[in-house]
Formats: sequence, structure tokens, C-alpha cells
Amino acid sequence: MEAEAGAGPSDEELMRRLQAGEEAALAPLMQHWEVPVKRFIFRLVGNTAEAEDLAQEVFVRIYTKRATYLTGAKFSTWCFSIAANQAKNRLRWWHRRPALSLNAWTEAGGDTTDESRAGASASHAAVRHERIAAVQKAVAALPLDLRTALVLFEYEGQPMAEIAAALGCTAKAVENRLYRARQQLKLTLALED
Repeated sequence: MEAEAGAGPSDEELMRRLQAGEEAALAPLMQHWEVPVKRFIFRLVGNTAEAEDLAQEVFVRIYTKRATYLTGAKFSTWCFSIAANQAKNRLRWWHRRPALSLNAWTEAGGDTTDESRAGASASHAAVRHERIAAVQKAVAALPLDLRTALVLFEYEGQPMAEIAAALGCTAKAVENRLYRARQQLKLTLALED
């Protein structure tokens, strides 16, 4: 997701400009990272509307906390760290609300539909949808620390070192979380077969 040569300033350069008072530097950062941040948050909270809201909060936080960004640090690591914290805070908030269960909230806003490829049979599409839903449900059931590491690694393609920096742990701890997450997923999905 890095800026390519000749494709404009890097994310890190845009952050340097934002820190220097060039507020317009936030727009290209938002344009570049909006979809990955929403996708990441959705995979943690399982609710489309909440993912939209939290993504906006992430960019507000990036703007308000711009002075804390360390020059030379990788922007994606900092951005996903903020996104993970926002998602954790929102999940904690929802867990304390007895009026609406987390499952009901997830089902209400968690659009898990996946359009089938053109020409695929209806039964193939149904089976595919069931598999996708089972995996999404199993990932959503993982403890948050395991889910966050798994989503950053498998879905966002972040390297171990960056995940460790974003989560404030060691690369070995990330490796351990990924192993545990995969083991739990295998067990959960095997029980559903």
C-alpha cells in the first residue's frame, strides 16, 4: 500500500506535511487508507455501520494526534494501531450495554453477503455463502487479541514486525497469537462440518 515512485508523496511524507500545518495533506491519506481501515475494523467488529463510523473516528484521531506521530515511522502501522484501539474501545462499550446483545448488533449490521461469480449455480453460491459465513462467524468468535493479529496478517497483509508495533507486543507474541487463532479456527470449523 506504499506510494509508488512518481505516484505522489509517500504516506510518511504526507504525515510530515500534516504535522507542519498543511491540513490538505490529510485528504490523500484518507483517500488511500479509507477502504483498508474500514475493512479492517469491519472484520473486528462485524458491523458495517460501526466500521464506517469508526473509520471516520480513526481519521479524526490521526488529525488530532498528528503531533504524536514519530517522523520516519511507518504510517500504516500507526494507522492500524489507532484503528485497533478504536475497535477495542467500541467492542468494550457494546459489551457493557445490556439492552442489545453483541450478536444481535453484529447480525443487524454485519452484511455477510458475497455475490457469486457470474454463471455459478445457485447451489454452489449457497454453499460458498455458507462457508464464508462460517469462517466470518468463527473469526468473530475469536478473542479480540487473536482476531486483531489474524485480521492484520491474513486480510491486511501486514508483516509480523508491523503487527507487533501496532499491537504493542513482540513479533514472537504475534506469531503465538496467529498460531492460537488458527488452531481455534480449525477446531471451530471442524465442529461445524
